[in-house]
Amino acid sequence: MNMSDPDRIGDRKLESMNIINALRRGTVPGSGLERISVGLDVEEEVISKQLDFVTRGGGDLKFIRGDYGSGKTFLVARALEIAREKGFVTAHVVISSTSPLHKIRGIYQQICATLRTREEEHAQKSIIDSWLFGIEERIMTVSGSVLEDEALEKATLKEIETALAGISEMNTSLAAALRTYYRANNSGDFQLAQSAIGWICGEPNVGRDFKQKAGIRGDIDESVALIFLRGLTSIMTGAGYPGLAVAVDEVETTQALPRNTREKGYNTLRQIVDSLDRGEMPHSYFLFTGTPAFFEGPRGIRSLPSLFDRISVVQKDDFRNPRQPQIILNKFDIKKLEQVALKVCDIYGEAYTEVDRSRISHRFIRAMIQKVTTKFGGRVDVIPRIFLKEFIDVLDKCELYEDYDPWASYHFDTGHLKGELREEEEAVMVVEF
Repeated sequence: MNMSDPDRIGDRKLESMNIINALRRGTVPGSGLERISVGLDVEEEVISKQLDFVTRGGGDLKFIRGDYGSGKTFLVARALEIAREKGFVTAHVVISSTSPLHKIRGIYQQICATLRTREEEHAQKSIIDSWLFGIEERIMTVSGSVLEDEALEKATLKEIETALAGISEMNTSLAAALRTYYRANNSGDFQLAQSAIGWICGEPNVGRDFKQKAGIRGDIDESVALIFLRGLTSIMTGAGYPGLAVAVDEVETTQALPRNTREKGYNTLRQIVDSLDRGEMPHSYFLFTGTPAFFEGPRGIRSLPSLFDRISVVQKDDFRNPRQPQIILNKFDIKKLEQVALKVCDIYGEAYTEVDRSRISHRFIRAMIQKVTTKFGGRVDVIPRIFLKEFIDVLDKCELYEDYDPWASYHFDTGHLKGELREEEEAVMVVEF
């Protein structure tokens, strides 16, 4: 056994504990999702191949379509995990009334605020620092000698402009902000450097002092947000990342908006689709999620035929084709939930001690699923989160108490869930009088 084996075992145990802790809290684990994934092999492979295409300089997207309980949230999290495994920077945007689809600047802000790499979350600063460090290294390599600080700074400032020449043709502010950030870092003015990062990320209320020193007027607005996103992606690839993968969740909330605002949001989608197809957003991957009503309903994308034509599916039958613009997810069923529970047993064994399969048998798992679903109108698709929280509790008690008999002791009622149920879960819960 080599020196790295204990480290790998330790990392695996830590990941296992993180997964169990997340399920215990009713949330999607931040890593290791492939270990609880079931029935998504084809979809994951398609997304993986798309990301390989984006790595080579392409731009691509996918729409994930499904009702509540179909696993959209899980597949999005898994797709971003796959992207990070391939070295991508990822971001996760949630469309809502406060961050609507038609406000491109708001989307850009959310992307910047949620940038994540394999190594860290909130990675905006480290990405820019890596890019600038790479520029300095190339300059010193080309010069063949150690440059004085002043000469290196001058050459780097010039290279920043050269690297972003294509973006500066449309808007010079990004290069100006980066030059200001670089100079501020070099001089130890970290407050100014932080203001520069904030402005680049579209944060509101960045001080006038920064804009004056950078020679910038105004802020990032609707007209330039996508241009800045292209510039940011260019910085990522310059820093050694293959590209940017962005998940945009809950686009169906757009349906509730007035018609003009709704159509403006759908036009934003069409604009992104067209920019990707024209090759204007290289190294960029977008993943959007929506309910069936968003794709087929009267207030959905059908109201903008040009968008509907671009992302509609050719036909829907038993032979799913996730290579089409939409991945259509079926509702979660008992078989899948059983498979997840069995995988959770394996993970629990790595996090703590091996699960006692005589007490937690496959037969008990089926009976437990039946008990929980009965309280929710037989709807397996709405209970995975609740079931897994309950299941972890049963595993904990089996591990803590040798005399705990889940067959005799486990009973499910919904009283303890008051206040924590989601709208969709509450809607199907059987009310007992």
